Amino acid sequence: MSVRKFLKVAIVSFGLAVLLQLLSPSLPAAPAGDEPSAPPSLVARVRDTGFLQISADAFDGLSQEQKMDAYRLSMAAIAINPIAYDQNSVYGLPEKHLLEAILTHSNGVDPAVLKKIMEYTMLFWGNQGNHNEFTSRKFLPDFTPAELSAAAEQARKNGASQLGSAAALGKELAELQKPIFDPDFQPMLTAKNPPNGEDPLEASSVNFYSGVTLKDLAGFTEHYALNSRVTLGDDGKPVEEVYRAGTPDGKVLPGRYARELGLAIRDLQQALPYAPDSQKKVIEALIRYYQTGERSDWIACGIAWVRDKSNPDFSNGFVEVYKYPRGQKGAIQGFVTIIDEKMNQMMKGFAANAGYFEQKAPWEDKYKNPDPKPPVVNADETLIESGTFAVNTIGDNLPNESEIHEKYGSKSFIFTGSIRALNGATGDKVAQEFSSTPAEFDRAEKYGDLAEDLFTAMHEVIGHGSGKLSAKVTKEPASYIKEYYSTLEESRADLMALWNFWDPKLIEMGVMPNDDVARAAYDSEARAALVQLHEVPTGDTIEEDHRRGTQLIVNYIRDKTGAIQPLDRDGKTYLVVTDYEKMRQGVGMLLAELMRIKAEGDYDAAKALINQYSVHFNTAWRDQVVARYKTLDIPNYWVGINPELELRRGAGSQGGNVQISYPRDIVKQQLRYTKIAGE
Repeated sequence: MSVRKFLKVAIVSFGLAVLLQLLSPSLPAAPAGDEPSAPPSLVARVRDTGFLQISADAFDGLSQEQKMDAYRLSMAAIAINPIAYDQNSVYGLPEKHLLEAILTHSNGVDPAVLKKIMEYTMLFWGNQGNHNEFTSRKFLPDFTPAELSAAAEQARKNGASQLGSAAALGKELAELQKPIFDPDFQPMLTAKNPPNGEDPLEASSVNFYSGVTLKDLAGFTEHYALNSRVTLGDDGKPVEEVYRAGTPDGKVLPGRYARELGLAIRDLQQALPYAPDSQKKVIEALIRYYQTGERSDWIACGIAWVRDKSNPDFSNGFVEVYKYPRGQKGAIQGFVTIIDEKMNQMMKGFAANAGYFEQKAPWEDKYKNPDPKPPVVNADETLIESGTFAVNTIGDNLPNESEIHEKYGSKSFIFTGSIRALNGATGDKVAQEFSSTPAEFDRAEKYGDLAEDLFTAMHEVIGHGSGKLSAKVTKEPASYIKEYYSTLEESRADLMALWNFWDPKLIEMGVMPNDDVARAAYDSEARAALVQLHEVPTGDTIEEDHRRGTQLIVNYIRDKTGAIQPLDRDGKTYLVVTDYEKMRQGVGMLLAELMRIKAEGDYDAAKALINQYSVHFNTAWRDQVVARYKTLDIPNYWVGINPELELRRGAGSQGGNVQISYPRDIVKQQLRYTKIAGE
């Protein structure tokens, strides 16, 4: 599971965004930004979203074989990218195709309207649909239905054959009217706790179910829980549409996403000649899984992947369950990474001491793993992030299946390219605004970046991989804890990091100079529960699991120990750590309880805790935070632009030469991805 950037440490206002250079010759050229204070990682800004260029300095140090391996694996990540749009909404791909057809056939479109469509499309690409990734809430365009219709008709006349006839285009525009323009139609991507007793499946736009309610699922066993869509069959009973390409011998028939998975299989097969032997086993197992859709093949792939220590490394599959209202179905994601040796030593140190931290955990001994498998840990730069994997993910621990990491271990990552890009566009203004005293701000300024790096490392390495399940939990914990599992597990990993900040082992390891780093981390956790409210400018509920986790931790500690208190001064509210020792006691209490809940599969206890402390918030605080945050002129959300890998074949070359570049142009990159994926 992944850890997201929480804006716990400093963020700086970066001035005017650098405007995008547009791909299509028919689009008006945007003036280049020359603001000297603009950070180099920041490429563009649309509304509250900043677009960041990701870099991968270590690529040039790879061998030619490694570069070819990375290129082919990256192509496989691009191949599965369209699936994310369809998983987020049944209307996702039709909307994407319509918007891209206009951008690529834009001659004669009103320039003012075209600019609005381009900016909306940039947000659409950044979220794989028209729901914000973090708030889960739908965002609306600035253009009108009439303006969209006129632009689309002009694109059709310009040769956008994918739009069909005038009659077909009119029908499509009518079908997309409510999905694009109606704020009350599918207003939430994922509604785990919808209002007025609504059914979570019907209240969510995600396309994991079609025409199915929770009542329909009573007594129904999903054999492909991670990788299927459930619909109602002709007999009115649930039926699984399995995500699979089918086997070459025809014994397993193609299923949903067969085309996209087939393209990924092609690219994975082309990576095999360049992959090390251990990675070949992963690729072959993944190909088999994409052909059959069988869980046993996915588990075999995960076991091989944990054992593989190749550089480059990759992930490709239906992995995270955050977007699923019941916490079981996997959203598609892909990434390819290369090792950042400069940052790798910290990760290796935590992996080597995994057994020590397990035994020092504050939960009961019966839940402690006597022989934890130290995860393979790397600090990595990403060459590509696709599907639901995003720049905001600065750490990851995989695989998620307990049956794998209890027996074989897991692998953890810190994504240093993402961290550099985010920090390149951030600084100290948020910490300054929301720190209650100069001393708190001084700690954030001096130790905030280190505290965040340590937090991420411990979250991934000794957080997710820790603990032991009770004998009565015979399936994945998520199948017991359901819609509350992701919040619980992210909170548990966060708490494991917070707990161990005070262990003298960190100073002994040489990763932390003194306990002021721990104080900075605790200050940051308290601030985060307040600051993150700016991401939810309307409503009174939090849906995103990482954000819910922060609320759970801070509100629980406030309630049980009083170690965190609100402070009102000069019309501003602060959340302040009043007693670090008591806060750690609260961290230990909650960590022990969350481990017990996970180990025992205690759904009722998870539901009670999360509903009490995580879901709802003080809207007066939120309104104040939104107002304060606006004065800082900082984006709320971030989208990454990947490095570009290009295969250039020379005379007599067997494999070709792979070169890396940095496009700083999300329009050009996303349209290239569309072409590669064959849409």
